[in-house]
Amino acid sequence: MQAWLTDLQQLLAHGDAAVLVTVARVEGSAPREAGTKMIVTREAARHTIGGGHLEWKAIEIARQVLRDGMRAPNMRRLERLALGPSLGQCCGGAVVLAFERLDVGDLGWLATLARRLAAGASTVRSVSFRSSRNGNPIGTGSAAAGDPVLLSEPEPGVEAPDCLLWDTHDGEGGALLTETIAPNDFPVVLFGAGHVGAALVRVLGTLPCRVRWVDERDAAFPSPEAFAALAAPNVEIDANDAPDEAVDTALPGTSFIVMTHDHSRDLELAERILRRGDYVFFGMIGSHTKRKQFEHRLAARGIDPLQIARMKCPLGVDGIVDKSPEVIAISAAAQLLQAIEAHAAHALAHSA
Repeated sequence: MQAWLTDLQQLLAHGDAAVLVTVARVEGSAPREAGTKMIVTREAARHTIGGGHLEWKAIEIARQVLRDGMRAPNMRRLERLALGPSLGQCCGGAVVLAFERLDVGDLGWLATLARRLAAGASTVRSVSFRSSRNGNPIGTGSAAAGDPVLLSEPEPGVEAPDCLLWDTHDGEGGALLTETIAPNDFPVVLFGAGHVGAALVRVLGTLPCRVRWVDERDAAFPSPEAFAALAAPNVEIDANDAPDEAVDTALPGTSFIVMTHDHSRDLELAERILRRGDYVFFGMIGSHTKRKQFEHRLAARGIDPLQIARMKCPLGVDGIVDKSPEVIAISAAAQLLQAIEAHAAHALAHSA
């Protein structure tokens, strides 16, 4: 689930108005990519479009939209901001930011979008920006209410995230923002509830992923109180006497991380994962000696050498040698993210 979407639903359900800020267009170098979002209320700002003076200016404009929206609830505004000397940022490019005032009346399309993303479906969101009544084009500081937000199916085979701002050529300076919003929570199955597993869960709990945390030993997991303190709602505990089942039932494109207390269990899990072959990432904690032993044993069991080569063991990015659980967890998470981004880039290149 997109974190901004969950937060926005909660805010509006409590009767608060908020402004959704979207990076609608990027020209040259900028802190964040098109489609990045931030939520602004009267008291706070959540998420980030890049920080610095750009974000401060965006919050200032958003709160002006909130005030103007007292007279026109569906207030929208486009603003182009250069990231040069005027904002004190050295990126050198420019961004066009879209500001949308939302309230309880927007919960309908937000709920529909949330349901679609939860079901794994990408969705196209279309938002129109019209000129204000005085005729000034939006983008130079004017603001106006727009048509309802529209949700639609993406074109067949086009499901990757995208964000485009179009001139509608309506003679009134209008524009149309269309963005493909895709599920961004990648699935991870983590085996092992020891010290390193617990440290890795704390890291994964902050990332856009869904984690199934598996161990045969129920007592190895944190107590309900300690688990709640982790604040990792994206993590599901699975005390399973047959952990192999978590491999068999995982969706294609799942990432697997193995760090159990039992080398023989690690070997069985490795064989099962490698025979699938449809994973994005497979990492296993261990030494170079363990890897060599496993390579021979897996090859003897008929595992394709190309699949064995995909196994990341030792786990973690090169150059980090500290063996403390927290350092291993951060290193492993970084290696996982490298694989996720490489997979996404490959998929995007082949869908173009």
